[in-house]
Amino acid sequence: MSAEPLTPLSGVRISDLVAGYVHAVHPERNLVDLRTSDGRTVRVGVGGASAELVRNLGEPHVDLTSRRLELLTPGRHVLVHGIYSPTGAGHVFDATRIVFLGREPGGYAFAEPGWWTAQLRELATFYRRAQFGTGEIDYADYRTILRLGGDKSGRHVQETDTISRLVYGMASAFMLTGEDDFLDAAEKGTRYLRENLRFADTENDVVYWYHGLDVGGSTVTKLFSSEFGDDFRAIPAYEQIYALVGPTQTYRVTGDPAILSDVDATLRLFERFFRDDVHGGYFSHVDPVHLSPHHESLGPNRSRKNWNSIGDHAPAYLINLYLAAGRRQDAEMLRECFDLIVKHFPDPASPFVQERFHADWTPDREWGWQQDRAVVGHNLKIVWNLMRMNAIRPDAAYTELAGGIARTMPLAGGDAQRGGWYDVMERSPRTDVPGHRLTWHDRKAWWQQEQGVLAYMILAGMTGDAEFLRHARESAAFYNAFFLDHDEGGVYFMVLADGTPYLLGTERLKGSHSMSMYHAAELCFLAETYDRLLIRRDSLDLWFRPQPDGFAGRVLRVAPDALPPGSVRLQSVEIDDRPWDRFDAAALTVQLPDSRSPVRVRARLVAS
Repeated sequence: MSAEPLTPLSGVRISDLVAGYVHAVHPERNLVDLRTSDGRTVRVGVGGASAELVRNLGEPHVDLTSRRLELLTPGRHVLVHGIYSPTGAGHVFDATRIVFLGREPGGYAFAEPGWWTAQLRELATFYRRAQFGTGEIDYADYRTILRLGGDKSGRHVQETDTISRLVYGMASAFMLTGEDDFLDAAEKGTRYLRENLRFADTENDVVYWYHGLDVGGSTVTKLFSSEFGDDFRAIPAYEQIYALVGPTQTYRVTGDPAILSDVDATLRLFERFFRDDVHGGYFSHVDPVHLSPHHESLGPNRSRKNWNSIGDHAPAYLINLYLAAGRRQDAEMLRECFDLIVKHFPDPASPFVQERFHADWTPDREWGWQQDRAVVGHNLKIVWNLMRMNAIRPDAAYTELAGGIARTMPLAGGDAQRGGWYDVMERSPRTDVPGHRLTWHDRKAWWQQEQGVLAYMILAGMTGDAEFLRHARESAAFYNAFFLDHDEGGVYFMVLADGTPYLLGTERLKGSHSMSMYHAAELCFLAETYDRLLIRRDSLDLWFRPQPDGFAGRVLRVAPDALPPGSVRLQSVEIDDRPWDRFDAAALTVQLPDSRSPVRVRARLVAS
């Protein structure tokens, strides 16, 4: 497509970012012409710019300044910081910094095998060191709040969900690297949750998860209801959902029957107290005393449903539970949730889905901060998970909705000039100018970039569509160039529109109510999976350590994610470093040996 060239306000110098593809080079004038993702053109002066190669966590800076003109070849994708300056002949964007995304034209460093695994190893090392130092892992030392460099706060609450999210990251890191220390952290965290933050209601035969432990004073206090502002003094479904994210991922590795028992008891909690037997689906909150979604104490959360209570089951734990256990009832719950999304979430009047509802599925456009606003990442998350669900139970309605959102979202919720995905936007378009208005700010959050990368990677891998692959690479470029903290470790919570880290308030933290390794680890685990098996058509090694009593029938399921049937096969298996031939290559299952101790399994998967 074509559009008018980018121009600043008359006479104003503006510092900004342009992400684009080299269209033409004018070396004698130190100028290049870039085209942005949506086809706009900008002339860039590169004579005074520094240049570097995008780098992974743990990698050194690679200076390319002396080669910048040599490397600015037509078609190459680059990210350029600079300043718009008015000139007599028009406007030139004077580059100050150029980020090259690969060593070769058309190449991306983050698309090479092992990039995401190495990033996950660095993330796990950062959080392991920040939470537990280099000695024994003791979750009594765990802190929800971690400062920018990983330093801990003083008085604190150990939140159940943030521990669970850390556990997910550690279990995922073990699956990709085979490093036992990461699995040790996952198993100890799972036990800590079970022993300190689980309440088994024997009368109702369900399990609840406490909001957290207040361990800052002289005594330890268990907090039954949520302390978070949106959910204060209620039991929100999403807190119970994310309490399962880490233990379920650990169950995929170990098959620990105690974990499965806790997960099933929590599923009974959802069915007995959160389910709407009249209109279907699950309510977003229940009252902590009466365990009712309709009690007046819930205020604006009374008799409500939202994206989290319907859709978040799938990515948080339910798909992973299905992968590990292969049970029909888990597939049926997934089907029900996605059928509800297809039926109630789309809005013909907006490119963005509905996210909040009354009990009868009437859209709620007056709730709290959300009003009639869209969270861009939730739209992308729906795309990603619809495609996963379609691999489990194919349905044209899933792929139709996923494709529809995916084709409209880059212009509706993406930044076509700079790259990356915005945060919250008004669902209704403006009447005075084209497009949708940003709500509050133009910043970009790490977890929403994850959803963009995974949504377009899985679409590209499953459909072969070049446009989807382009959006996947552009999303990953912005994330890897600007969210990785090369000074302190980990990833930034949020950046400005131009990729500059935003380091104010809770958004300067590496650990908080909202951040604890989960999204960054999930991105690494699944980006490595999708790129190797679906896009590159290559191989992937995964590690497991089943317990002696783990997994029904001693059958280990090693599928890394919900992938199209027949797209991947199991090529080889090693148990305790020795070849093992009792596996089903097509079903991606391993018949484990009887043993009195855990066994170490290495499974090599290859694209079919």
